[in-house]
Amino acid sequence: MIEQKYHLTQGDAKTIEKVVMDENLHYMHMILNKGEGLPEHFSNSNVYMAVLRGTLTIGLGDQEDHVYPKGSLLKIPFNVKMNVRNLNDEVLELTVVKAPAPKGT
Repeated sequence: MIEQKYHLTQGDAKTIEKVVMDENLHYMHMILNKGEGLPEHFSNSNVYMAVLRGTLTIGLGDQEDHVYPKGSLLKIPFNVKMNVRNLNDEVLELTVVKAPAPKGT
């Protein structure tokens, strides 16, 4: 088998899984319920964030929060303060790709 196969968790329970973490990129999958989010942090690479279901509320840098629905794809530059949250009733599901892979991780 030439390809490598990975599995993404299905369901509604809070999930933060590191699916692919290699020298090329980091690919993560997240499921967040209402009121859940990530600790505020700075992007350590270029970040591509796709909203698979639900609605993402995100604060970047010193901007006010922005809201992105299912089907949105964001590109967030390196070294930007991020505050990722689900403030809505519907489950939020995201994929997050960091490319290039952050150095030293």
